[in-house]
Amino acid sequence: MRCNRNYHFADGKELHLGGKTCIMGILNVTPDSFSDGGQWNTVAKAKQHLLQMVEEGAEIIDIGAESTRPGSTPMTAEEEQARLLPYLRELVPISPVPLSVDTYHASTARLAAACGVHMLNDVWGLQYAGEPAGTMAAVAAETGLPLIVMHNQQGQQYDGDVISIMQAFFRRSLHIAAQAGVKRENIILDPGIGFGKDTPTNLLVQRRLWELTVIDGEAYPLLLACSRKRFIGDVLGLPSDERDLATGAAGVVGILNDACMLRVHAVEPMAQMAAITDAIRGVAVDADAR
Repeated sequence: MRCNRNYHFADGKELHLGGKTCIMGILNVTPDSFSDGGQWNTVAKAKQHLLQMVEEGAEIIDIGAESTRPGSTPMTAEEEQARLLPYLRELVPISPVPLSVDTYHASTARLAAACGVHMLNDVWGLQYAGEPAGTMAAVAAETGLPLIVMHNQQGQQYDGDVISIMQAFFRRSLHIAAQAGVKRENIILDPGIGFGKDTPTNLLVQRRLWELTVIDGEAYPLLLACSRKRFIGDVLGLPSDERDLATGAAGVVGILNDACMLRVHAVEPMAQMAAITDAIRGVAVDADAR
């Protein structure tokens, strides 16, 4: 089930979910991301890439300063902020579309909100063990920003049906959010492809993606972030910079299984694939959709 959401932000920007598929462009300002580390590590380069992704069809840009690839070294919140905030101060005012910040540190999320970002993206789904329970949820409630809640876990073992276990994780995240005062309509779910899952599990989750769009009778928008992920390399034997076509195939399957947002590195081809998939689904798309 696709869930319709319309977000109107204080600076006049808007984001609409549930009709045509929303493309989220990835802007990593890290030196060590698995796919594009170091490519956009100056403000000038990041600005150019942001504007290019918007031109190619991105409706929101997700900015991250810490690599979360397997084996990466975690950053402290202070290190993350030192890297991230100079970019936000320059990019928020010039971006034609909303900006999301990819962080699991509550203090970083609060400072990013003060810089004017429009959405929070938490890869630990409000359950990061390194901070007191409810800390990130409190920031989301205080700021009133939409929040992406991603499934994650330590290790790749699941004792039972993986979808049921993921539903239970989201149920706990939603309880934490409600206790903090986060509005239900501000929550977007993300199955966390590549996080706490091996390749067979990643493939299974994508086959059954639609089962994660409703939790306890309530529908939520679903973000699929499978761009250039390791499962593609495992299946096809391709390096990360040659996985965009396969990312597109996975994205199309995701759209057909009720994902309403796709988080991608290569915006233009994915925007085209999403537009034709939406047209086949009977969803109206712009005549100049890329």
